[in-house]
Amino acid sequence: MSLPMLSLLLVIGSGLAHAVWNLFAKKSESKAVFLWAMYIPSTAALLPVMWKELTSVSLSVGAWLLIALSVLLQGVYALLLSITYKRSDLSQAYPIMRGTSTLLVPVLGVVFLHESLPAVGWIGVLCLLAGFVVMSGWTPARNRPRLSPAPFLLALAVGLCTTTYTLVDKLNLDTLSPLALLAVTNIGFIAGLTPSALFSGKITEIVVRQWKSFLVGAVLSPGSYLLFLYAMQNAQVTYIAPLREVGIVFGALLGMIVLKEKHGASRIAASVVVVTGIFLIAVSGY
Repeated sequence: MSLPMLSLLLVIGSGLAHAVWNLFAKKSESKAVFLWAMYIPSTAALLPVMWKELTSVSLSVGAWLLIALSVLLQGVYALLLSITYKRSDLSQAYPIMRGTSTLLVPVLGVVFLHESLPAVGWIGVLCLLAGFVVMSGWTPARNRPRLSPAPFLLALAVGLCTTTYTLVDKLNLDTLSPLALLAVTNIGFIAGLTPSALFSGKITEIVVRQWKSFLVGAVLSPGSYLLFLYAMQNAQVTYIAPLREVGIVFGALLGMIVLKEKHGASRIAASVVVVTGIFLIAVSGY
């Protein structure tokens, strides 16, 4: 199997695994506790790998700063994710969180880096914007009920974190293996949720009562990012990162079918529009 095809399969598997563990996180009684606890097993298993790599070579100050930035971004991401799933539906938040990075990268490149985006790419941007409007619940009706912008803005913030840590971790792969880097990102994720998890006083209760979901999440959550890190080793992040967002459709379907969320049909349609936009942006680079 060629490396491009292998990278493609790894990314699709990563997107599916990511959507599934987000479903379990949304269903959990305490989002912060569930997310915090499910990262403990993989982190404990990978700590020796991380320690060996970090102590076996002499890293530059820049390399250490990138590692520290990855930890910080993962902590913020974890905290925002737990809050977002308290305030919004999976079928609403997930497509926005995952599609934001694809929207921001080309737009920021054009505005600040003076790069060019072909017409096909701009059509993709418009598809993303249209999909996000539907996900937000906004309608042009004059007598529509007042909507809180908080869920939408929180999902956008999570997407911004995803955008940033993806770019940072692409650079970190020059220094660390995917396994060691996964341990680093896990530490940041756990650190971001530790205060909320400890103050809840429900860690043992949640883990015992939801142990099946906890075990599935403990495998799929770090596993989904590990698949993506391996894919990034053999492909350009510009093309790999958008393809991972095929999980948007999986997330919308799971929200409608498993969680019985309202507006499922419109959100699935919007998620298809978002994925179409992602595909157009990705192919516009060729």
